[in-house]
Amino acid sequence: MTYLQAIIIAIVEGLTEFLPVSSTGHMVITSSLMGISSDDFTKMFEVVIQFGAILSVLVLYWRRFLQNFDFYVKLAVGFLPAAVFGVLFYKHVKALLESPTTIAIILLAGGVVLLFVDEWFSKNEANPQVQDQEITYKKALIVGCFQVLAMILPGLSRSAATIIGGLTQKLTRQKAAEFSFFLAVPTMAAATLKDGYEFWKGVKLGEIAPLSTSQWGILAVGNIVAFMVAMIAIRTFIGFLTQHGFKVFGYYRIVVGLLILILQAIGFELFVG
Repeated sequence: MTYLQAIIIAIVEGLTEFLPVSSTGHMVITSSLMGISSDDFTKMFEVVIQFGAILSVLVLYWRRFLQNFDFYVKLAVGFLPAAVFGVLFYKHVKALLESPTTIAIILLAGGVVLLFVDEWFSKNEANPQVQDQEITYKKALIVGCFQVLAMILPGLSRSAATIIGGLTQKLTRQKAAEFSFFLAVPTMAAATLKDGYEFWKGVKLGEIAPLSTSQWGILAVGNIVAFMVAMIAIRTFIGFLTQHGFKVFGYYRIVVGLLILILQAIGFELFVG
């Protein structure tokens, strides 16, 4: 992987990580089109640059993270289902992420669902009492269970799953999206640490080559770019979602899913880094 390739992947990660469009699906196309080999470093890179995206949430919402202890308890409750599932089924989840066809089909199906989400939950925006509702422990746990769906179904999008989970709990689109961002912090931090640890363990056992100076630099650049792009994406997404809803993201997912299937049908080799 070159520095230019790392920057492009980081831009894609920053743009798509917090949108309901599946960053994984975009990684499939981006990595494959650039001909990046699916080696251990590439796999680790595409997870670890999520750290930069995490920082964007902390910077943009730093006041919310200085709230009372109850805020962190709710995040812990929301994170619990993914933590338990990740520990028990880590290898199974990693295997699922390596199927471009599965990702494409779930992208398509999720896109169809997003076409109707605004209609299904229109009362959330229209009812003033609903708009005043806050996250409770029960709501946080249910949203966390929706997050597990994104681990089981690659291409579903963690963001889409958790936002829809919030909508089922009568949250407005804005509040559901913001809690999705907050929940991403422990979830993505855990994923980054887990993959980093697995890489380090492979190096320790002699199964993986240690990082070169260039690879350390690529990781640093990737995180910086992902951080800056995610800052812009989050700011833009909240405003767009509040005004226009999910339908455009549904159409977009359908196009991306079809593109993956078409590329495979014409013999283009797709892989998940």
